[in-house]
Amino acid sequence: MTETLAKSGFQLLLLLLVAPLVSGVIRTLKARLQTRRGPDILQPYRDLVKLLRKGMVIPDTASWIFPAAPYVVFVTAALVGLMTPMTATDAPLSLFGGVLAVVYLLALGRFFLALSGLDTGSSFGGLGSSREMTISAIAEPAMMLAIFAVALGANSTNLSEMARSAVSQSWRFLAPSQMLAFAALFIVVIAETGRIPVDNPATHLELTMIHEAMILEYSGPYLALIEWGASIKQLVLMTLLVNTFFPFGLSSGWSVSELGAGLFFYLLKLLLLSCCIVLVETTNAKMRLFRVPELLAVAFILGALALISTFLF
Repeated sequence: MTETLAKSGFQLLLLLLVAPLVSGVIRTLKARLQTRRGPDILQPYRDLVKLLRKGMVIPDTASWIFPAAPYVVFVTAALVGLMTPMTATDAPLSLFGGVLAVVYLLALGRFFLALSGLDTGSSFGGLGSSREMTISAIAEPAMMLAIFAVALGANSTNLSEMARSAVSQSWRFLAPSQMLAFAALFIVVIAETGRIPVDNPATHLELTMIHEAMILEYSGPYLALIEWGASIKQLVLMTLLVNTFFPFGLSSGWSVSELGAGLFFYLLKLLLLSCCIVLVETTNAKMRLFRVPELLAVAFILGALALISTFLF
């Protein structure tokens, strides 16, 4: 029991500290690639501290859903992070770390966030909630197909078992099913984290925003929890992508030396994936909303082909 608490505490601390850092790295790299100065890497930490110190304005029309949604978003993202192997193959909550549990917890956070957008009675909130649920209706099945394609090779839907199988069979990435699943999950990560070309996290233009429209009425600590939860969700999805298909560096134990090596390789993989995301964002323009389902349909088809290829090869 003590060992489990220690593992959970370490990974939770890693989630809370690394999640804003990844967002800061992506912003800084994007600014440098666009020949702008931009914010530095530590700016997300300053934003969170500033929001936690500010007061809150709660709409008169809001019900209990409005104050409850930030906590649900933050807690569900943190629980998914504890179910996901980050530096070691054995996650702290590996007993509950099935693929379906991860997908449903993320869906629960999204559901409450969409409800909070509708709860205020704002037209912008309803607009963002409608768009968010439309995207998730295609993104979630595509993510499940991509992960199931990998789970079949491991003969288990448990993320820790999948990580152990990936470490022992790292050559499987060259298989057609693995490459198709990687492409499908990469598109899903772009969509789920609200990156260009699906959404633009740096805009508040009502004609284009999705995630920002749902949280327009939030301020202060509530907004800090939502932004922190969104960055943790981004980190978890990126972790799933890098540790499932590029498992090198994952340690098999929780000793200090193994955790140090695992943490180094984990941060290195996150940096490389962040560079890929920045390249995609810089070389593409924001898509029209009605074209987004077509992009997600490509991810769904790739996931389905990956699942079929698993049986054929």
